[in-house]
Amino acid sequence: LVLITGATLPPCGRSTNSTQSSDAHWLSPADRDQLLMELRATGWVEMENRNAIFKELHFKTFNQAFGFMSRVALQAEKMNHHPEWFNVYNKVQITLTTHDCGGLSKRDIKMAKFIDKIALCF
Repeated sequence: LVLITGATLPPCGRSTNSTQSSDAHWLSPADRDQLLMELRATGWVEMENRNAIFKELHFKTFNQAFGFMSRVALQAEKMNHHPEWFNVYNKVQITLTTHDCGGLSKRDIKMAKFIDKIALCF
């Protein structure tokens, strides 16, 4: 665990990291409405107390849940976009938000769609 004190995040879309893609910018209201409508149909919900989306998945066994999480973890590393998640036995709870901009971005949408696709394999 690394604790960084006094650190501040740059405003959304103004990253000091030159490798950050445009995927980390806030979604426009029109894009947000359309993309979230698609994700709601697959079980994602907007969180009331923060600018994030949430989904709970249930698997037959812990092994399946862990296998699913491993596949998502590999993709998260590739995307450099890591979910907040919680696992107990066969249940996985996932929260997606882009910390770089303090809200939902295209990265979250891409990750949510990947999660939905991989979940079908288990």
